[in-house]
Amino acid sequence: MAILFIDIETVPQTENFTDLSEKEQSLWQHKASFLTRNEETAEEIYPRAGIYAEFGKIVVVSLGWMFGNEKNRKLRVTTLADEDETELLSKLIPILQKVEDTNSVICGHNIKEFDIPYICRRILVNGLKLPSVLDVSSLKPWQTPYLDTLEMWKFGDRKHYTKLDLLAHIFDLPTSKDDIDGSQVYEVYYKEGDLKRIAEYCEKDVVLTCQLYLKMNGQPILQEEQIIKVKDE
Repeated sequence: MAILFIDIETVPQTENFTDLSEKEQSLWQHKASFLTRNEETAEEIYPRAGIYAEFGKIVVVSLGWMFGNEKNRKLRVTTLADEDETELLSKLIPILQKVEDTNSVICGHNIKEFDIPYICRRILVNGLKLPSVLDVSSLKPWQTPYLDTLEMWKFGDRKHYTKLDLLAHIFDLPTSKDDIDGSQVYEVYYKEGDLKRIAEYCEKDVVLTCQLYLKMNGQPILQEEQIIKVKDE
């Protein structure tokens, strides 16, 4: 069975709260009223808006196809990075369609509650057609055909959340947070304009998720020569 590992990076749709229209500002203020702590304002927490598909956009998607058996296993990694979300998703959709065409499965860390729903919502917002492998709205959560390393680690504990970086540490895997982490993506994108740096971080997350999956299944992790990086065409 081939597995497609996936991870996304997201940012708010605009750099500043004040860049939003009056209607959008009002909608974000309502959303933020449930999120603010202490005396934070909606404007102050706006950099966190990227984690909500209604107020954010996808700027990077990293993908890693793992194929072959234990003796000749390879991971083929590619990363899509684009400030134009419609263009990025238009490239992603045919890749995702191959999952069903090749009888493969999608895997990621917390993809059932974040990455997959976010991708689906942004595909619809951009006026694109959902690939059938993502069209699971009629299914119950436990029926969705995805592998999720967070869910694997929960062992049925619905309230438990464990960050990928923590699992990397306890399983003695190299961290993907050796440069930036998710909380810094907004700054790197809007303040530094460094999409390439975000793409490199996202790609490391995909490789780490693959290694974690193998560890949790009692299989040897991949060596450097087994990881093939392919540039986005």
